Amino acid sequence: MAKSGALTSEHAAPSDNFGMSGSSQKLGTSADISLEELQLAARNHSMPLEALRYDLTPVGLHYLLTHFDIPEVDPAAWRLDVGGAVRQPLKFELDELKAMPRVSAQVLLECAGNGRALHSPRPISQPWLYEAVGNAEWTGTPLRPLLEAAGPNASAVEVVFAGLDRGVQGGIEQLYERSLSVEEARRADVILAYEMNGQPLTPQHGYPVRLVIPGWYGMAHVKWLRSITFVDQPFRGYQQESSYRVSSSDEDPGIPVTKILPRSLMIPPGIPDFMSRTRFVSPGPCVVEGRAWSGCGPIKRVQVSDDAGSTWQEATLGVPVSEYSWRSWRYMWQANEGEHELCCRAEDASGNEQPLRAIWNTGGYWNNEVQRIKVTVGNAVVPVQPPASGA
Repeated sequence: MAKSGALTSEHAAPSDNFGMSGSSQKLGTSADISLEELQLAARNHSMPLEALRYDLTPVGLHYLLTHFDIPEVDPAAWRLDVGGAVRQPLKFELDELKAMPRVSAQVLLECAGNGRALHSPRPISQPWLYEAVGNAEWTGTPLRPLLEAAGPNASAVEVVFAGLDRGVQGGIEQLYERSLSVEEARRADVILAYEMNGQPLTPQHGYPVRLVIPGWYGMAHVKWLRSITFVDQPFRGYQQESSYRVSSSDEDPGIPVTKILPRSLMIPPGIPDFMSRTRFVSPGPCVVEGRAWSGCGPIKRVQVSDDAGSTWQEATLGVPVSEYSWRSWRYMWQANEGEHELCCRAEDASGNEQPLRAIWNTGGYWNNEVQRIKVTVGNAVVPVQPPASGA
């Protein structure tokens, strides 16, 4: 896995639009959000930063990205097909999967486009800032025994996971499909999940069954699974070849998005301004806390800055819960009067560290630049409306 600093040179952005393997997508050169972006933002949602206080993100607060429509699924009629380049094609009902060995794991999910709206110019797509993330406990059955039962042929090189959601993207009608190498799909920790935080999957999170591949960005965790297919040639579907690639220009084929780069987020301290989200904090000791994670290795350190990244102080890490869950951290900030810009950054055990600013790319992927929160510290900075109760 390349370090997060591997893309280190500046890229010149196209002036109007860019193509990805034959597709075309506009770039937003204005600060104004487009109607198309607003439609996507209304359907999908990020996790409120204050939800970082929960070890497990409540289902309704977990980030959500739905490419097409949420399919209507009859659990009694649903089947999962395992086939392709195998010796024994298989078909499973939901109850059959639930009768198989049951496992649970805390796994963090993050959208590959998290931070896209921070790019300039920004790709016109789902306009994420920092919060397209969530940490849940996923329960289901390990994938590997099903793959072994089907008996892949020696020629098989990839496994394609197809969801029931269908739509048009890049001018192509398609099911949502993504592939993994046979080796990656056979990892012992890959789950066919049917529960989230101890409850059956909700429709928007992939009911009745979804794939959970720990450490990977969200695009790989295919929802509403309908089939698992071994193929003897690399899969060239749209979501694999034309989307989710980090490219510097139309001509650059780019590299595929895979594992989650390190990121740290803090719960914004104090109280917010309604529109700007600038925070207001009283002078004195102030606890700043948050979570950090990486799909490339355990979190090694988190640092906090109150001067926009000029200087950094060490935060205290909490006890790790699992390899692919987020990890808590805490920092006691001495809030002095004035204007501040709080930042936090994480580093993992593989040496990947969050950059102050991410390198621009055509899809707005892999943007793990540090979070920035503007804070005004002072007493009676704005007029106070006393509560009607007087308390």
